[in-house]
Amino acid sequence: MDQVCDTGFALAIHIRFTRPLLLYQSYHRAWSDFYSENGLMLTDPVVRWGLENTGVLLWDDPELDDPADVVALARKHGLRNGVTVSTGARASRTISGHTRSTGPFTADEIAHLQCLVETVHEVTEGLDALDAPEMQALRALDFSRP
Repeated sequence: MDQVCDTGFALAIHIRFTRPLLLYQSYHRAWSDFYSENGLMLTDPVVRWGLENTGVLLWDDPELDDPADVVALARKHGLRNGVTVSTGARASRTISGHTRSTGPFTADEIAHLQCLVETVHEVTEGLDALDAPEMQALRALDFSRP
């Protein structure tokens, strides 16, 4: 994902009861901290869309309802040209957000990202049955940028 997402991605794997089994982010730490400190997940329209839908959403979709201007805040932090991919059953959904600075994603790139996210979703099914040390090791993986 990092190869096409030069400004980062977020990948929330198997969200159950609003909590992902695994969460990986490669956004710059300043955005991740700002997002967390301001509780933006609660008003993030692409997260809400991903919880309610499956498929692909471009962040510049004119139909996107964003009263808290979360997408505009992301742009101010350098996260432009965003696309969200959502897959899986409502009770165990995987949602990813991808951004880059070099212009909109092409249809082929979006299809590739969608395939990657769907594959991650499929191969991680049942991971919650792993022993605690194995899950701790998976949760400890850090893709964030300084």
